[in-house]
Amino acid sequence: MLNFVQYEFENAHEVFITKHISMRGGERLKRLKEGHGHAEKLFLEQIWWNAFGHFQNLHPEYEIEDFRDGTRFLDFAFLRHSLRLAIEIDGFGPHFADISRSQFSDQLIRQNHLVLMVGKFSVSLMMT
Repeated sequence: MLNFVQYEFENAHEVFITKHISMRGGERLKRLKEGHGHAEKLFLEQIWWNAFGHFQNLHPEYEIEDFRDGTRFLDFAFLRHSLRLAIEIDGFGPHFADISRSQFSDQLIRQNHLVLMVGKFSVSLMMT
């Protein structure tokens, strides 16, 4: 049985995701549908919702250009006026389990590219 805060969160989360799905197409839509999973929802519920109680100015699976003229997706971007905060959620397995050396190198390049602008959260930390 959901308590009132959980009920509020679930409803707000549904509206939040539905809104962003309706505004997307192509790869951006695919990334949102495939990339917004358990860890991202857990972050929203356990950290973001408790801190702010809303999802205004928060953008899931936010597309950015990297220094190689490629495209990357942040788990979340908080964009309000001149404040731009990138948020990445790392589970133990999804980012490093069963990947090749080249994929591992690409992940390190990605991490280095984002290191100056990212707040990172561990799924394990949120579950304790």
